[in-house]
Amino acid sequence: MPFATLPTPCVLIDIDRVTANIRRAQDYANSHGFALRPHVKTHKIPTFAHMQVAAGARGITCQKLGEAEIMADAGLDDILVSYNIIGFDKLTRLAALARRVKLTVAADSAHTIAGYLRTARAADVQFDILIECDTGGGRCGVQTPDEAVALAQMLDGGTGARFGGVMTYPAAGKTALAAEWLAVASARFDAAGIPLPVVSAGGTPDLWRAHTLPGLTEYRPGTYIYMDRSQVAAGAARLDECALTVLSTIVSKPTPNRAIIDAGTKTLTSDLLGMDGFGHVLSCPDATLTGLSEEHGILRGGGLPRIGDRVRIVPNHACVVSNLFDKVYVVSGDRVVDAVTVAARGCVT
Repeated sequence: MPFATLPTPCVLIDIDRVTANIRRAQDYANSHGFALRPHVKTHKIPTFAHMQVAAGARGITCQKLGEAEIMADAGLDDILVSYNIIGFDKLTRLAALARRVKLTVAADSAHTIAGYLRTARAADVQFDILIECDTGGGRCGVQTPDEAVALAQMLDGGTGARFGGVMTYPAAGKTALAAEWLAVASARFDAAGIPLPVVSAGGTPDLWRAHTLPGLTEYRPGTYIYMDRSQVAAGAARLDECALTVLSTIVSKPTPNRAIIDAGTKTLTSDLLGMDGFGHVLSCPDATLTGLSEEHGILRGGGLPRIGDRVRIVPNHACVVSNLFDKVYVVSGDRVVDAVTVAARGCVT
């Protein structure tokens, strides 16, 4: 059926662009000799994760145990949870997951590693640990290469909780800074006689510069499968490569230069990410989506659509939009070809 008949607001996923985005990134990784481990927090859909693996990805990345459990239920069997897992309940779930899949987790403190060691011994399971390094992102991660070496030395490299390598999530546009940090870290690990089986980095804005990171073995892009307005602004994608759009209806036009759409903060992300407006309206690119309330979006500019007209919006941040909907409509051209459940939506634990 034509997507023009769908109730709004809703999310459309252009499957042809998804397929092309997956292929483009995989070809790039293959040509530079590193693996892809896509971050599924962008789409949260097992079918798309399987598409990424079928195209050549090493495995997948999840940010939460809940995401990983759902992906494991769907048959994904090589999973990195790129997050510190803290607390008895979560570590118990981690042990159960380690029995089902090839599991890797992240750590940036002795506290976290001690929990992993206790869990592996008590449950008699095996999993790998990547030491997270802050290479300029200012989020999680050890602050110096020497700290990374010290944490690795807590792990004996044998059975149970094993040292697997290092990971980082560099600040956007700071690939060179991350490269310098990782080069020093590699030298420190070499001096300590500790091999680095995995050097893992991520971030779609700098995906196409990943090959400049020294010793890189895998990269964890997330948004690349959909792309969005922020990735276009960062130079990582073109507008015609954006696969996710929000279909919305003009519900009011109080003035010639102001129209109201039925998509607000419960549909579109409120992230501005340094841009003007909350999304790009494809049919009136000179208009600006200036404001959002819960169920209303304010569109300003000349030549605005009429009441009842529909518009497609490329959101600033596709990952947030994915988490707001129970299902998305897969389209090819102007036809709906499937309706897919966002299975890992809302998995915050």
